[in-house]
Amino acid sequence: MTTSPLRTNSARLNESLMSLAQLGKTAKGGVCRLALTELDKQARDLVVSWAKAEGCAIRVDQIGNIFMRRAGRRTNRGAVATGSHIDTQPTGGKFDGNYGVLAGIEVIRRLNELNIETDAPIEVCVWTNEEGSRFVPVMMGSGVYAGAFTLAHALEAKDRDGISVSEALSAIGYNGASPASVSDGAPTFDAYFEAHIEQGPVLETAERPLGAVTGALGQRWYDVTITGMEAHAGPTPMSLRKDAMQAAAQLVTATRDIAMAHQPHGRGTVGSMDMFPNSRNVIPGRVRFTVDFRHAEDATLLAMDAALRARAAEISQQCHCSIEIQQVVYFAPTHFDAALVQSVRTAAAALGHEAMDIVSGAGHDAVYAQRTAPSAMIFIPCKDGISHNEIEDARGEHLSLGADVLLNAMLARAGRSS
Repeated sequence: MTTSPLRTNSARLNESLMSLAQLGKTAKGGVCRLALTELDKQARDLVVSWAKAEGCAIRVDQIGNIFMRRAGRRTNRGAVATGSHIDTQPTGGKFDGNYGVLAGIEVIRRLNELNIETDAPIEVCVWTNEEGSRFVPVMMGSGVYAGAFTLAHALEAKDRDGISVSEALSAIGYNGASPASVSDGAPTFDAYFEAHIEQGPVLETAERPLGAVTGALGQRWYDVTITGMEAHAGPTPMSLRKDAMQAAAQLVTATRDIAMAHQPHGRGTVGSMDMFPNSRNVIPGRVRFTVDFRHAEDATLLAMDAALRARAAEISQQCHCSIEIQQVVYFAPTHFDAALVQSVRTAAAALGHEAMDIVSGAGHDAVYAQRTAPSAMIFIPCKDGISHNEIEDARGEHLSLGADVLLNAMLARAGRSS
């Protein structure tokens, strides 16, 4: 006997999203709600109150991650979990992170309405400091959970005002006692799903309402320092210059060329640059900038690294400048669990849609969750591919459809007892 797919309550989901968006609302319609601030406390309290109203048990761990559990028939089975984050960028939107958490709350509400008992528990997670806007490292809560870095390292991190994560957690009352990492005894999941806006233009350009995320790009970040010699812009002939900016310009162009040579997943970005002495009629003697390389395969990332260093050596000789390249961040490419990715495709098909296979260009909490349990993500389009921006937007029918896929995929994994 074929069972019709379940659907969530789109109006209720939208109402929850708009209610949460009031906490930190900006003049342009976005949200500024940095991690572990008073506004974050209010948002956490609101989400927890919604979960408690649905009968969920609440657990808060030592890094402030929140786990809201709907009991299953089999108490000895790991939870089928979902979630994301509710902290935002300073100029953030209503949906980044928030959608994944509230779609999970909507799954629990709908299961309760239909009196559906699951074999496995259903759990919704709120991960601490995913954005990294106030504290570094990014994806802090899920990173501690997965063992990417230690609890002590995370708790000692400080913001620009010298306030530590430990102090901020205490101030808002979310310094829980539960173990924060799997290695220290934190419960593991049977599976983890995360629903998210794409934060890019691929789905919208392809006119597809759903993405089955097969993985996330690996990342290698660099700090580059080019040192030449300051000199007067007039008397110094071009052939005798040690112009750090001319060297930098060539390496910036090389960054783009290297990424373009490794399509479709190659990414190369120079996002920050400063120069010295930064004077109109002085040849720059030093330029510092960042390079961000991304790709779905680690071997290709290494090839991009080698190409950057080889081109830097050539430019160094041509421009008579020294070039230092220091790698400062490395995230290995993530490949999500094939069975869970297929369950996303299957749920979409049952709802009358074909999910487009897509690779995430950004990091998400699911990247760390995959280290501890089978994981997958569901993407929906966002308007013009814009995120980390107050004008971030998503269509109601896409938000609803993504939540419907999440509900059916989670239920298929958790097992239906009634």
